Amino acid sequence: MNGGDPAGRLVRPFTLTGGRTRPSRADFTLITSVTAVDPQPERAARPQPEHARILRLCAKPVVVAELAAQLDLPVSVVCILLCDLLEAGRITARAPRPISRTSDMDLLQKVRDGLGRL
Repeated sequence: MNGGDPAGRLVRPFTLTGGRTRPSRADFTLITSVTAVDPQPERAARPQPEHARILRLCAKPVVVAELAAQLDLPVSVVCILLCDLLEAGRITARAPRPISRTSDMDLLQKVRDGLGRL
């Protein structure tokens, strides 16, 4: 976002969020998958440039951490912007599937038993 400018970032992150420091929802973790419902920002009321960039980047599913890296913004700022888009119905968010510890233990037991038979 700073484009190699030695002066650094031209727009401070708190201006992108309207001074908000926390997301309005707790839907987003680093590995939450985000997808644009309609990646064409022109079809909605004119979003701010960062919202439009997010929608373009989310044309295909992308996780929050990767999105923050591509935008060169702190994850906290990206989560606030994602909340705006989620509440406007412009994106979907899918939490990672929980991993069951019992299935992990079952798999490890089977691997151990298989190795023991070698």
